[in-house]
Amino acid sequence: MTTNYRLLWQIVILLFLASSVFAQPRSKIIINEDCSGPGGSNMQTVALLVQSPQTEVLGVTVASGDQWRDEEVAHTLRLLEIMGRPDIPVVPGAEFPLVRRRDEAQLWQERYGKVAYAGAWDDRWWHDPSVIPSLPEGQPASKPANEDASHFLIRMVHKYPHEITIYEGAPMTNLALAISIDPEFPALVKELVFMGGSLNPESTNPEFANNPRHEFNFWFDPEAAHIVLHAPWKKIVCTPTDISIKTHMTAAMVKEIAAAGTPLAGYISKFAMLSPGADIMWDELAAAAWLDPTIITKSETRYMSVDIDHGAGYGNTLTWSKDDLGKFAAEPVEIQMDLDLAKFYRMFVSLMSAPTPAR
Repeated sequence: MTTNYRLLWQIVILLFLASSVFAQPRSKIIINEDCSGPGGSNMQTVALLVQSPQTEVLGVTVASGDQWRDEEVAHTLRLLEIMGRPDIPVVPGAEFPLVRRRDEAQLWQERYGKVAYAGAWDDRWWHDPSVIPSLPEGQPASKPANEDASHFLIRMVHKYPHEITIYEGAPMTNLALAISIDPEFPALVKELVFMGGSLNPESTNPEFANNPRHEFNFWFDPEAAHIVLHAPWKKIVCTPTDISIKTHMTAAMVKEIAAAGTPLAGYISKFAMLSPGADIMWDELAAAAWLDPTIITKSETRYMSVDIDHGAGYGNTLTWSKDDLGKFAAEPVEIQMDLDLAKFYRMFVSLMSAPTPAR
């Protein structure tokens, strides 16, 4: 072996060793979301997690919530096509809550007062669940996965035990069904990160002003949230409305992202502010705080559940400190209470302005 050849071979070996040392495995995540669209918090959260070079998005599981499931699936497929990532599976899940139905929810509002926002049930944009309206962003050419969300979730955590984070931004129906099918499911998940619940948000928003413990994801399917919050997860992290309402998507942020000129930036510039409540970054914050926990400046641990008594507080968030819990069975939840807004905004704009990572 000549000296030059030996030197070249040594360089190759050193480069291989260096790449092995410094290469960081991407964190596996499944996004469980009620993917209303186009644009808005749900779609932007999917995009944010796909955009991050830290993540390997194994799939997007979809449940009815802000819109009906089939419409949400179509919006998700189209967003991923626009981003150049149609390889990510979009998996249809629950079309309806476990127990609650629209007629019951309407009767509840007649008795106890009208809610400011009712998602897919809201009279302002109600349509039959089987209808997929014409999509402003264009109809998708790709198709959803030929599997239901709960079995996809179970299959993935058995394939990658203790490696997968579940990001939950929807009513928790898909997760509750997975737990009911396979009681081992929660213990095989690395952590559950969710946007949901409400403690005491400081807001004049009519959704919370009269009932600060009301939050849509819990209210839409209280029984599912109750099942999920009482399951034996290794770790649960909650982004409640208390912290979400401190965030605001601004026209200046949209303009800065649009200047990047990428397909995703064009999508954001057209659709970011169309959906109801789009100025508040409900779900994006939960995703960003998982990517960079230093965004959160204050958190506390409480025990959390949901009122399922079908009275005036049906669907409300329940919490206790450790000393006040008594004999009630509940799991500890890390609840985020405050954040570094500037850091969050910088991360969001930076990731949404970047080219989409390849598969």
